[in-house]
Amino acid sequence: MPIIVGCGSQSTRETTELCREAMSSGGDYALVLPPSYYKAMYKSDSLVEFFEEVADASPIPLLIYNYPGAVAGIDMDSDVITKLAKHPNIVGCKLTCGNTGKLGRIASAVDAVTPSDEGSGFMCMGGSADFTLQTLVVGGSGIIGGLGNIAPKACVKVIELYTAGKMEEAKKLQAVVARGDWAAISGGIVGTKSALETFYGYGGFARKPLPRPSKEESARYASGFKELVELEKSIA
Repeated sequence: MPIIVGCGSQSTRETTELCREAMSSGGDYALVLPPSYYKAMYKSDSLVEFFEEVADASPIPLLIYNYPGAVAGIDMDSDVITKLAKHPNIVGCKLTCGNTGKLGRIASAVDAVTPSDEGSGFMCMGGSADFTLQTLVVGGSGIIGGLGNIAPKACVKVIELYTAGKMEEAKKLQAVVARGDWAAISGGIVGTKSALETFYGYGGFARKPLPRPSKEESARYASGFKELVELEKSIA
């Protein structure tokens, strides 16, 4: 199983160092967020230069991580990501922005991998399980989503049903996955780890300064995930 290592940092040098450490630790890919601390000082091509320079120096391939909520609102557009996709050491992207129009434009421009076609080899991934089916319909490769920690079989089943041409079944399953993913999105890592503890007996608590959930909050998180977990346990 390929290992993707988060290597984002606030400078080109440190990000490159993290990529090297990722390789030496057994990582196969580096998932890199754009640096954002000094975003007000960036020029129009600053992020392109950042990713190209990191890709030039990294010993493992890069996946561009577009997650505006984690980087002070930086939202890389389809033109920028398509341009970066031409670099031989940039092999994919994860779009947690949720913009399926953007995802479709990139997937088409780069001839992305799909479940049934290897295409160019570039992986155009959705960043959340609540739009798995939408990602596939517009030509994306799949998803990298945190919900796989709660319901991996359900997430995979959506893709399998779509690939088999069973669209109505895929749509019904996607609706359950999306409802469960809203519990993960609204509760964040605190809610997700709480649900892992409730349903599977492991997960623990999120690291400080994130708070520990109260009994009432844990019950609310469990209620949000209940339908999806029941589905997950029903899948052979």
